[in-house]
Amino acid sequence: MPKKIDPELRARAVRLVREHQQEYATVTEAMTAVAKQLGVARESVRRWVTQADVDAGDRPGVTSAEHEEIKRLKAENRRLREDVAILRAATSFFVGELDPRNR
Repeated sequence: MPKKIDPELRARAVRLVREHQQEYATVTEAMTAVAKQLGVARESVRRWVTQADVDAGDRPGVTSAEHEEIKRLKAENRRLREDVAILRAATSFFVGELDPRNR
């Protein structure tokens, strides 16, 4: 299971990369330096910066808000499917109980 990273640390990493990327030859070098400074993986910083760009509308993709909505809807859909399965089982049981051939 992935570790939960403090949202403030994520925001700080993204801010530092954006503020200091002109000091480096590439954005990747800036991400590497920030990751080393904060003690997190470079790939994590890269994903955070990419997601921040998506959330800002600078890059195509699913925003964080949309991702949370999709996650919530999938959970709701799963619960509803379980409810339907329970209701179908109960219906089958009661239909069998009411059938005069079973008496």
